[in-house]
Amino acid sequence: MSKVLVCIPCLLTGGTEIQTLSLVKALIASGHNVTTACYFEHAPEMVERYRRAGSEVVCFSPEGNRPNGVWQTISFLFKSFKQLTRTEKFDVAHVQYMSPGAIPIILLRLLGVKTIVATAHTAADIYPSLRLLHFIQRYILTAFICITLKAEESFFASSRLFSHDIKLQKRGNHFTIYNNLPDYIQIAQNPRNWDEMITFGVVSRLEKIKGMDLVVPAFKTIHEKHPNTRLLVVGDGSLRASMERQMQENHLADTVIFKGRQSQELLQDFYDQIDILLVPSRSEGFGLTAIEGMARGCVVVAANVGGLPEILGNHEFGVLHQAESLEDVVKQCLDLIANPEKIARLSSNAMKRAADFTFSNFQTQIADFYNNIIR
Repeated sequence: MSKVLVCIPCLLTGGTEIQTLSLVKALIASGHNVTTACYFEHAPEMVERYRRAGSEVVCFSPEGNRPNGVWQTISFLFKSFKQLTRTEKFDVAHVQYMSPGAIPIILLRLLGVKTIVATAHTAADIYPSLRLLHFIQRYILTAFICITLKAEESFFASSRLFSHDIKLQKRGNHFTIYNNLPDYIQIAQNPRNWDEMITFGVVSRLEKIKGMDLVVPAFKTIHEKHPNTRLLVVGDGSLRASMERQMQENHLADTVIFKGRQSQELLQDFYDQIDILLVPSRSEGFGLTAIEGMARGCVVVAANVGGLPEILGNHEFGVLHQAESLEDVVKQCLDLIANPEKIARLSSNAMKRAADFTFSNFQTQIADFYNNIIR
């Protein structure tokens, strides 16, 4: 049984932590012994979820604090990894590549870990320079994994989906393995029942990067033309107060419902109440919310950014709108309302598309990949 060290800066409740949990589950299901190392902030409930999945969890900072400054961070991480690797010999370290992603990779190599893998959960546009990444990818990493082909192209100007017949080199491999549906969302087996009342919805952090400032103004225009509509807002964040103010100023209190942040176990029920799911993000690495909604038969109207076009296809599995364009959000939604047959077709196609992102598919790819790199 091989020993795998999964490394992540935080264990909070975001999409990266959820996807990393899927990685941990896939590794354990494939017979690997997994330790998860969290460098900084952590939520007790997420730590407990990793432990319930079968992973040992080591929190470098019990209080969840971050060191001040680069050198203090390097020193803190070096001491923490040194203590961990002194007591355990790991066959593979799998680093979630985000700030300070390059530092753990270099430190683990210096501490004698020979097989290191990194997964990037975003595209390259958040990194000021790719020179260091290209160096570690070419000379240190066994493989660099991206979560969409578009993201991989942004890093390396080429892309390919991982398959078991790919011949891996000793160093410098890069490819894409898609994220998977989390286990709290099941793919609906039956077509949606559509009635006269159309429910628009968002399931999101209420932040500007997620385009949440566009949601209530867009719904206002839609509702003026189609009074048999309502808006369901699931989530919380810094824009909640301003969104509620927009609701009051536009006299929408009877048709906009704020549900606040909900536990992941309850999200499926909320997706089932939403007919048209809005994902107007300004930046999106993969688009997990879109996949979750599609699995339940929601028709997704999403910004043409990040991994969303790859998930939705050429208007085959959902609808894309121009990023940051309030007018185009409204236009695409009004077009859907005017075409009930299109809504039904996209809903059916969305559920079929979601089947490409099952945990079973993800686990198979992770198992094949690890069989290639552990000899």
